[in-house]
Amino acid sequence: MSVITFVNNLDEETGKTMSLVAIATNMAIEYNSRILIISTTNKEDKIRNCYFEETQIKKNRKGIFGEIKETIDTENGIEGIAKIARSNKLTPELITNYTRVVFKDRLEVIFGTEKKYDDNDLQERDIEEEYVGLINIASMYYDKVFVDLDNNIDENIRQQIIDRSDLVIVNTSQNYNSLKKLKEEKEQSELLNSPRSLILIGRYDKYSKYNIKNITRFLEEKNKVLTIPYNTLYFEAVGEAGVPDLFLSLRKSIDSDDRNAIFIDEVKRASENIVYRLQELQARM
Repeated sequence: MSVITFVNNLDEETGKTMSLVAIATNMAIEYNSRILIISTTNKEDKIRNCYFEETQIKKNRKGIFGEIKETIDTENGIEGIAKIARSNKLTPELITNYTRVVFKDRLEVIFGTEKKYDDNDLQERDIEEEYVGLINIASMYYDKVFVDLDNNIDENIRQQIIDRSDLVIVNTSQNYNSLKKLKEEKEQSELLNSPRSLILIGRYDKYSKYNIKNITRFLEEKNKVLTIPYNTLYFEAVGEAGVPDLFLSLRKSIDSDDRNAIFIDEVKRASENIVYRLQELQARM
């Protein structure tokens, strides 16, 4: 039962969310694991567009007299969970009432809040405070909990989530200034120098002079940094609820020189590295 948190190195667009979605979707298909994605954004939720069209869904509930069908508002997952958590009634099983299912018994998603609050709104901070408890309880039920940790979350809560995480994926851009900043941070950061962190380059372009080999050398990493290459089919699918179908179709054999093969191979490499690193960390405990 592991918590894997994706964070940005800087307050910039790194493709963090799209990298998380690619890796989590691949793991849900290729591994016999039950996975939960938790979004912490209070902005436009990109994860929603990756998996779901905007339709109301129905869930089945078991009542005293058998199965009951009812429409459940799962659009504001964290808000519903926050209400239950404040009453001390949140259990691992109850979490599933507030998720959207991508693959049955394999992949589910909890969205961040959609409501717009003022920066100093107490209710928003109250909701944010429930993320740590949610992550702790979810890790009892799901094999892997992926947390898309945004910079909009209160710094203290962000740090609590990072401290709770078994593995932190530090996302950065493929440009000199971002990589230089990350290298400077590595000189002072205990986390970045620990086995609890992995570095990932989103929207990776293998033809850039800042390629895997050069970035790994520049950052003085022992192992090759992870990458999620830019892929046209994927970045079209993320806005059309097409990610599940795309990954299922890419399982079929394709030419090794095909750009889609490069994309899926790197997603698989990232997934394998995450699983292997988690196993290493657990063996040390």
